[in-house]
Formats: sequence, C-alpha cells, structure tokens
Amino acid sequence: MKFSIKIGDKEYPIEVLEGEEEVKIKVGKKEFSFKKEEVFLAKTKFEKKEFKEKRILAPIAGTISEIFVKEGDFVKEGQKLFLLSAMKMENEILSDFEGKVKKIFVKKGENVKKDQILLIGE
Repeated sequence: MKFSIKIGDKEYPIEVLEGEEEVKIKVGKKEFSFKKEEVFLAKTKFEKKEFKEKRILAPIAGTISEIFVKEGDFVKEGQKLFLLSAMKMENEILSDFEGKVKKIFVKKGENVKKDQILLIGE
C-alpha cells in the first residue's frame, strides 16, 4: 500500500509492506520493521481505550447512604452521584465524566468494598 503524508509544505512518500511475520514501513529512504503481533497488540490496545465504558468505583469501603441519580439520567462532570459513609464521615462521590448513567449496581444502605463498581456510564 502506498500513500503520502504532507507536513507543512513537505510531502513524504510512505509504503507499507505486509509479510507473513512482519510489517515494513518505508518513509522516504528509511525503513522500519515490526513483528505482526506487535502491530496487532498496539492496534488492539488503542481500540479498547477508545470504546471503554465510564466506571465509578468506591474509593473506600463503606455504606451507600444516598444515591442522587438513577439509570438513564444525564450527568455532568463533577456532579454528585453518591454519598458514602465510612469511619463516621460522609464522602461525596462525584462524576468524572459527562454522559448517561447506564447501570447502577448498588442500593441505599448497601455495604460496599473498596474499588467495587458503583455505576457504569456511557
């Protein structure tokens, strides 16, 4: 496969050659060679990151004393989602994303463990 990339006013010819065990990329007079599995792993990691769901986890063990949202609600970053009671303190759990609440996994009064999934958003 041949194509070119333009950076500023300069154009660079690029050629990608795929063999049975490796992929070669030629940029001008330079050639780079990669094992196929390395190229596949890099592509897979990028794709997973791009489509990852938003998860809210319990920062500490405690009891859910209030739930401020319901499934289907649209939340903004920084919005209060839960109140978690632990060691005689009330801890606000805030949204770190903007989007829709897909699933809530806890109920008011439920005891939770550290890093337990409380909510998934999209």
